[in-house]
Amino acid sequence: MSFPKRRPRRLRRTPAIRRLVAETRLGVDDLIAPLFVREGITEPIPIPSLPGVVQHSLESLGGEVKQLAALGVPGVILFGIPEAKDSVGSEAWNPDGIVQRALAETRQEFGDEIVLIADLCVDEYTDHGHCGIVDDHGRVDNDATLELYANAAVAQATAGADTVAPSGMMDGQVAAIRSALDGAGFTETSILAYSAKYASALYGPFRDAVDVTIADGGDRRGYQQDWHNSREALEEIRLDLEEGADMVMVKPALAYLDIIAKAREGLDVPLAAYHVSGEYAMLKAAAANGWIDGDAAALEVLGSIKRAGADFILTYLAAEVAAMLHD
Repeated sequence: MSFPKRRPRRLRRTPAIRRLVAETRLGVDDLIAPLFVREGITEPIPIPSLPGVVQHSLESLGGEVKQLAALGVPGVILFGIPEAKDSVGSEAWNPDGIVQRALAETRQEFGDEIVLIADLCVDEYTDHGHCGIVDDHGRVDNDATLELYANAAVAQATAGADTVAPSGMMDGQVAAIRSALDGAGFTETSILAYSAKYASALYGPFRDAVDVTIADGGDRRGYQQDWHNSREALEEIRLDLEEGADMVMVKPALAYLDIIAKAREGLDVPLAAYHVSGEYAMLKAAAANGWIDGDAAALEVLGSIKRAGADFILTYLAAEVAAMLHD
């Protein structure tokens, strides 16, 4: 007995059928909103290279978190811009530092209604723009930097962070942070490690957002991932998990969908992807010029990241995509 061949287009005929058989579903619960909070301002300041994104005051931050929570976005990640910077980034662990104040006020206002993630690095707080202590030769001292990260982790947890997210790509950073958190009694504070963070050309608008310029025209290729490599990223992820990471991240997302997919194949822990500032800015620029349908492209782009294997996505599109998904 012979059977007629299946025609895939039968399952694409109507929107309802397409929804029924969709293999990947992008939902509000998949989104984390990166938010910037700046010390010493009373009104939010727009970021020209990130259309629709601002540097928040402490007051305006609460309003945005309220909007995100109302849309069902489950979490935010906070980045700080201090008034004063120094060679070691000491404002990163100052109990009265801008991110610590933002964490404490947001926790007090929203309780456990939203997940509070704190980016854990010192580049926003150093006067040289690197992610750690710089030695006399202009190189980042990996081991000396670990103590700074441990101090920042404890300060963030004390202020109310559910999760700390080390982004500096220092060897041993997760172990140092886990030890410091446990030693200070924060055994329930989780770690989202930027395990595969590439030295990418797509971070420019972010550096505008946090007012970071790397001294002497330098770069971070000595400690961030080389974009030519994929096996190395999987090894970085493995090491972070051995050191105690609860979740891991690939950054950027679109140019590294292969890394997300490879990581997903070998992981049983939550996997995040960061749809970074340059990826967002390119989409917004094309939409502003009428070259693409911005809303449709946003859903397609984030859907591709989810399809590649990410469990959740850090994206500046969080609020607008959440609103679209509610419609």
